[in-house]
Amino acid sequence: MLYGRIDPVREGVTEITEQPGAALPERTDEGVSVAAAVEDATDVVAAAGRFRVYLGAAAGVGKTYAMLIECHGRRRTEQLIEGLEVVPRKLVDYRGSRLEEMDLDAVLRRKPKIALIDELAHTNVPGSGRHEKRWQDVMDILAAGIGVITTVNIQHLESIADEVEHMTGAMVRERVPDWVVRKADQIELVDSSPEQLRRRMLHGNIYPKERVPQALSHFFQTGNLIALRELALRFLADETEEELREHLRRHQAQAVWETCERIMVAVTGGPASGALVRRAARIAARVKGELDVVHVSGSDPQRSADRPALDRVGELTADVGARWHELHDDDPAGAIARFAHEHQVTQIVIGSSRRSRWQQVLGGGSNVARILHEAGRYGIDVHVIARAEPAPDQRSTG
Repeated sequence: MLYGRIDPVREGVTEITEQPGAALPERTDEGVSVAAAVEDATDVVAAAGRFRVYLGAAAGVGKTYAMLIECHGRRRTEQLIEGLEVVPRKLVDYRGSRLEEMDLDAVLRRKPKIALIDELAHTNVPGSGRHEKRWQDVMDILAAGIGVITTVNIQHLESIADEVEHMTGAMVRERVPDWVVRKADQIELVDSSPEQLRRRMLHGNIYPKERVPQALSHFFQTGNLIALRELALRFLADETEEELREHLRRHQAQAVWETCERIMVAVTGGPASGALVRRAARIAARVKGELDVVHVSGSDPQRSADRPALDRVGELTADVGARWHELHDDDPAGAIARFAHEHQVTQIVIGSSRRSRWQQVLGGGSNVARILHEAGRYGIDVHVIARAEPAPDQRSTG
């Protein structure tokens, strides 16, 4: 999947085109032929795909403007669609009114290469076609081999709608399953600051002027817009993180890409595990990073840690908002380092070893030293946390 971000000021997409009379330089600064460089770039740049979604925090950020389709009564958008073919809408009689809807069958008969379809979350007028929801129409169009460019606001995603209702006090009736948006080959975030969005609202560029006071004092309050923007950014960040991991897995990248901090803490299930998880959670909170808690058990069940103790650590993991993982491997140090590498962890947190030097020699060295060595191969930082001895009256309680 490809991702991008649209500049709210320009509200458009830029492409490089060859202008009549304009000559390209013969060579780049590095002495490489421009023609060869363009050919090489063409070979490695992925196509945009058949399904593109313009995602925004709220109405008015510029999604439709960027997509160049529905006008919503906005003159600047109307100017952009001049010269584009528009499939005639279907007229539907509903409760004494004559309404317009997208004509799915007409789009399928026309069979364009790309269809621009606004408002993915739209609920179709009852009786107007095959489906209740526009996203279902879009799935039919994609299945017919037609590319689709569409728009949606973050509050319409099913997993987010309830939180938006609680936050803004406004019902979110039109919803889109998350998998529909995640199915997109490309997601473009159309971004706008809350201040700019409220100015556009005040100038009548989003809603008719009679609706502006109500909107500004309710849904379009600054606090709501800040929260909606954060939800949109987080959704896109989650998608790009998974895409990054898949890219690195495919290309077997050895280095850690520090696009954000990801913390991992390795626990044994022993008495110090709880303190170790809490310490790692504080580190993750300070750097605004994610936290994974990992326990490695061997293949021999007789050597596994106490199950009730592990369950308690798992509960604590959930309490601090982290993810719990159990791995089965007879090489704990290697398993921890491999997990960290595969999940693009930037910092590993472990407890110091209590094994004596003689035990370390007989056992092939301490796990701490081995983790430091293995993590160093991938360029991952390691925090070794000192384990304080419990007070005498606490030793029996664990």
